[in-house]
Amino acid sequence: MKTIKDLNVENKKVILRVDYNVPIQDGKVIDNNRIKQSLETINYLKEHNAKIILMSHLGKIKSEEDKEKNTLLPVKEELESLLNEKIKFSHELKGKELEDLVNGLNPKEILLLENTRYMDYPNKLESNCDKELSSYWASLGDVFVLDAFGSAHRAHASTYGISEYLLHAVGFLIEKELKELDIIKNETKTIILGGAKVSDKIGVIKNLLPTSNKILIGGAMCGTFLKSQNINVGNTFVEEEKIEEVKKLIDQDKIILPIDVVTENGIKEINNISNDESIFDIGPKTIELFTSHLENEKLVLINGTMGLYENPKYENGTKELFNYLLSKKVKTVVCGGDTGNASKKYNFTPYYLSTGGGASLEYLEGKELPTLKIMEDKNEQ
Repeated sequence: MKTIKDLNVENKKVILRVDYNVPIQDGKVIDNNRIKQSLETINYLKEHNAKIILMSHLGKIKSEEDKEKNTLLPVKEELESLLNEKIKFSHELKGKELEDLVNGLNPKEILLLENTRYMDYPNKLESNCDKELSSYWASLGDVFVLDAFGSAHRAHASTYGISEYLLHAVGFLIEKELKELDIIKNETKTIILGGAKVSDKIGVIKNLLPTSNKILIGGAMCGTFLKSQNINVGNTFVEEEKIEEVKKLIDQDKIILPIDVVTENGIKEINNISNDESIFDIGPKTIELFTSHLENEKLVLINGTMGLYENPKYENGTKELFNYLLSKKVKTVVCGGDTGNASKKYNFTPYYLSTGGGASLEYLEGKELPTLKIMEDKNEQ
């Protein structure tokens, strides 16, 4: 796989696909980690006199209203603040205004295009990797650099399609992500998994089980695991079709489940959950159990939170595990958007914070990410 240093970018128009799918509130970026992580590649291109064309998606676009709330203009302001310079912005994703801005770029200048998913309404041209759109976007540049690891599992026009037409390489962020995740795959570790769906995590569990000491299960997904042990989980979300698969995993003795939980009626032992209750967090005995398995651990991977941490009533499990790892200075890798937001909320600075959610999980699961595969396969333009 070629990296950015393998490309000649001097005075070239470089299309750089970044991942600026960041949380925005009241017109301001509230977590700029993904933007910060793109700066190394941007600065390298500036140092080599490239004319930089930035592309990213933000949210999902299914209506005109979605366009209004998912504009990249707040990202432009945040990027300008981080770079301490003004950058250009194209409201168009196709047409003369865009082409004039591209052709007017000088070396070291940056142009940010509007949200690529604007092209998803009404015909999903971006998400369906429309060939005509891919070809058009490719025509704007001389080379293509992919540095959007968070979108590496999506074969869209701006992540996959452009690379079919231009000489291409990956940027520094993707290099770093793959290096860290390869370590995670191979080193012995304990994993903390939360979130809602077992189906999102079961592949990761299976793939990483051989190199894991323990896998600690929290979040709403513990409902499926507990029900597989004939425990009543009330109204908690359960993926019935995964029950048998989950049973086989638990039989391997590496899966650790909660022994108490927090419902809308307070702390409950897992055998005392009533039919009308739901699990919203792990309980204090479970926190103690989980930390006992983390006591001598040298490497921990976290994906997903232990409960509905946005609500103060259900944040204790997530917060206490972060506090414990911080106090013990355990080498911790955090994957996923929600997990990253939670770590920021509780002032937890992990050894490594992955910018990928689904992409990280699929990579750790052993799946081939389409955008990375094409980076290896086609590079003879």
